[in-house]
Amino acid sequence: MEFDTKVAVIVLEDLAIWQKLNVTAFLATGIAGAAPHALGAPYEDASGRTHARLLGQPMMIYKANASGLLRAYRQSIERELTRAVYVRAMFSTGHDEANREAFRREPPDAPDLVGLAIRGVKNGVDKAIKGLSLHP
Repeated sequence: MEFDTKVAVIVLEDLAIWQKLNVTAFLATGIAGAAPHALGAPYEDASGRTHARLLGQPMMIYKANASGLLRAYRQSIERELTRAVYVRAMFSTGHDEANREAFRREPPDAPDLVGLAIRGVKNGVDKAIKGLSLHP
């Protein structure tokens, strides 16, 4: 199936594995929350139990160093892509309100990003992630 949009999750390459997984999970929920129309129908198992809906298209996971992450962030703003962000300070908070406050304190043009998810038209996302490699 061909999609008009693309979703890319970019994670700082030198994080601990638990941090990479945590950041990826949070960022995926941000994209799903920003694009509820992109969610598929609920899943149903063979016994008829209903399970939560998932995003109806693949999410590609990329790795980046700090400068690559910041470049993708700036490109996503320039191209007006949907963004979900995770900054290093959010590792030391305990709830959503504190996370938003931590992000608000970051320099707007150069936050200390550890993760970024972007969604938008395919060529816009491709240009924002240019030069990044898929996460192994």
